[in-house]
Amino acid sequence: MAGKIILVTGGARSGKSVFAENYASNCAGPMAYIATAQIYDEEMKERVAIHQSRRSAEWITFEAPYEADKAIVTAGLQAEVILFDCLTLYTTNLMLAPTAPEDRESRHDYVINEITKLLDAAKLLNKTVIFVTNEVGMGIVPDNAMAREYRDLAGIANQRVAAQADEVYLVVSGLAIEIKARALHQEVAKIHG
Repeated sequence: MAGKIILVTGGARSGKSVFAENYASNCAGPMAYIATAQIYDEEMKERVAIHQSRRSAEWITFEAPYEADKAIVTAGLQAEVILFDCLTLYTTNLMLAPTAPEDRESRHDYVINEITKLLDAAKLLNKTVIFVTNEVGMGIVPDNAMAREYRDLAGIANQRVAAQADEVYLVVSGLAIEIKARALHQEVAKIHG
């Protein structure tokens, strides 16, 4: 089986995780789940529990708030399908990591380097790797520098993964649209049109 990278993006509560879980369940072979969330309060604990309740015992779970490139390689030793949920939480973790540089430019380079390592590891696996992410830049411009930095880094991370992805889906109101194929078809239509 040839490996492929899938990106599933959308807004909060759009149904993207459910779509990604169903996509993974329809693939052949053992499934792994890379969880990036860190639980700091009861509300986040409830969110994690909802995600866990949707997954059957067949899923092998790896917690990777940091060094997810290593976790994805380990998951690839045990699974044919790997669901990474989610890229934007991972970006947050990296921005706020104790090892993250304090100045903005160095922190930017650090986060993008870690995202690149993750993507490189996923590509080397020759497995189906599904990344879930959020589109955080479609609303108003945030009112503080840290939020703008986060929005920008999340957008860059999404673009990096989308550029390497074989398939990209946008999920809105529980409905998924394959947007990478649509973009390719539009380019072909322009050439022949």
